[in-house]
Amino acid sequence: MQTYAYGLPRLGSDREYKKVIEDLWKGKTTDENVAKVLACIQENNLKTYDHSVNVFPEGEMSFYDPMLDTAILCGIYDPHNLAEYYELCRGSDALEMTKWFNTNYHYLVTDFSRIKNPVFRANIQNMALQFKQCQFPQLIGPFTFLKLSKGIAKNDFHDLFIALVKIYKEIISNYTKVQIDEPAFVLDLEQQEIELIKEGYRLLDGSDCEIALMTYYDSVDFMDSLLTLPVTAIGLDLVRGQASYQYILDKGFPSDKTLIAGLVDGRNIWKNDISDTVAKLKSLSGKAAKLMLSNAAPLYHLPVSVAVENKLPNILKECLSFAAEKLTEIHLVSACFMGVQNVPNKCHLGSFGRDEIVRERTGSLREEDFIKTVPLAERRKKHNALLNLPLFPTTTIGSYPQTAEVRNKRAAFRSGKLSSAQYNKYIQGEIDKLIKFQEDLGLDVLVHGEFERTDMVEFFAQKLAGIATTQNGWIISYGTRAYRPPIIFGDISRPNPMTLSEIKYAQAQTRKPVKGMLTGAVTIIAWSYCREDIPVSDVAYQISLALKDEILDYEKEGIRIVQVDEAAFREKAPLKKSHWEDYFKWAVRSFNLATNTDPDTQIHTHMCYSEFGEIINYINQMDYDVISIEAARSKGDIIKHFENIAFKRQIGLGIWDIHSSCVPSVANMLDIVRRSLQKIPKENFWLNPDCGLKTREWPETEQSLKNLLETARQLRNKS
Repeated sequence: MQTYAYGLPRLGSDREYKKVIEDLWKGKTTDENVAKVLACIQENNLKTYDHSVNVFPEGEMSFYDPMLDTAILCGIYDPHNLAEYYELCRGSDALEMTKWFNTNYHYLVTDFSRIKNPVFRANIQNMALQFKQCQFPQLIGPFTFLKLSKGIAKNDFHDLFIALVKIYKEIISNYTKVQIDEPAFVLDLEQQEIELIKEGYRLLDGSDCEIALMTYYDSVDFMDSLLTLPVTAIGLDLVRGQASYQYILDKGFPSDKTLIAGLVDGRNIWKNDISDTVAKLKSLSGKAAKLMLSNAAPLYHLPVSVAVENKLPNILKECLSFAAEKLTEIHLVSACFMGVQNVPNKCHLGSFGRDEIVRERTGSLREEDFIKTVPLAERRKKHNALLNLPLFPTTTIGSYPQTAEVRNKRAAFRSGKLSSAQYNKYIQGEIDKLIKFQEDLGLDVLVHGEFERTDMVEFFAQKLAGIATTQNGWIISYGTRAYRPPIIFGDISRPNPMTLSEIKYAQAQTRKPVKGMLTGAVTIIAWSYCREDIPVSDVAYQISLALKDEILDYEKEGIRIVQVDEAAFREKAPLKKSHWEDYFKWAVRSFNLATNTDPDTQIHTHMCYSEFGEIINYINQMDYDVISIEAARSKGDIIKHFENIAFKRQIGLGIWDIHSSCVPSVANMLDIVRRSLQKIPKENFWLNPDCGLKTREWPETEQSLKNLLETARQLRNKS
């Protein structure tokens, strides 16, 4: 049984990727050293592959984002050095960024509306693609690239795709074999798109290059057509794509192609049930003459290795498998299939993490727990009277720059070098400075800055029972931005208040309202590795009840604005729209459960960097008072989605792209706002950055906020 693997994390075992690229941005290293470090990471990955599996691609490294690399590969962009490359990623006119399918990875979006008369050309020698100079590269497929781009008129898609495929044929002629990833094949596609895929891939026939065509994240709905494409091998996700698995059992697999069976989960960290996986592999072996075993999705959704984690409970650690361990699992399944190794027992947690009180509370929820008794309009009147905010209220999303000193103090506290009293005094000092900073600027609604928080999900995971956090379980969210997803292993409860002391302290320092900042249940689940032994809706309701308890404590201390972030609300949605109703039902209900408290409290939510147009009606079912949402990179384009719904809530438009180090001008901010005011009444309009300011530096933060407040001043003067 041959084995295949792909998608190992490019971050490095010690986040070398992040460190060297960010050093380049700070002027502390050279282009040449960045390339050297990334080459070393790639070489280590190849050795890791070679230790466990038979076949693997070689050219998976990127300087920032594979979708941008694809645009460069096809001649849409042509940066001549890394400075020009990173200008596309984070410069003053950086490409828009959005979520990659239903994952928390973000990619850079090619916008064809900003490219006059696009012409493709093979650009394989570009310096940004040096890691593709190998025997077996990995490429994003032409259909996925175009499908996930924007600004393409529907009647232009056909011609652009055919032109692009012709360039791909020229590109792959440089190789003897290539892996082409087409995850967009698992989306809900129209028949004309399927016919176009067939037409395009027929053009690749005769290229003398062996093509391993990989699909993942769900099942493919056009299996009959997929299996006729002129490729050497087809990879299928048979973990989340049960329909694809059943298709092969029912109808078989072509004898002239290799089935790369994705049976080892590449998106969750639980060990495979080896017995079940071997049984499925045996079933497939009778249907496919050529069969290889693989991971079911790219492994970059997982941390590098669980081996370095020495603080997790042993019973939990024994049930975990990160990227390196998934390769070992692939090897183990193959060995068990061939009978050269005995099938191990299934790993399970038993009663570890079980809490009957939590289960009883969740099980006793009633319909009225999800529905607010005071309607939106009446709440609005209460909030106007209590808060007395001006037209175009200004605020920020939550976090402020976390300096090296802040991170060092937090590390000292975690290691025991700083006592709890010393650490709390330091955090209070930072809050004091931030409250004064915000008051001096003139912001209307303040925040406490989140200096005590490492990450908007990890912080809460460390405060909740039933969730574990790792020491080194980093994965990439976008570019060099890495975070450590927690592990939801048991029933979730709140042993103690999680954020109350900091918010209470901040509010005591000012007469202006200070927002309480919480992360919503959907986002905690989406950015964690979730348990799979109970329905995910039950997990969401457990988290929401813990958040509700926190809000009730806020209200006792006079906190009148609470923001519950649901950045992953769109991201977590299933790829198949036929599954949307089930998902959005519990997702909306979990938010409404958490925020069903005192109607005097103004509830905010925040969303960013996703395609929201298709789900705007579901967003409107969430019973918040104010939503803040990304708009800077899209130039306010998102507002068009609010046109055709009865949207009566307030909206905080993100008019400053915080993922760029560039300071936005007042003119740029005003352009976005004026466009948006054509759709949204000024009385419902807030001004804020796109997202939290944690990764920014203080000088650019101060100037950007000054420009934001000047924008508000000019708008108020003209109203």
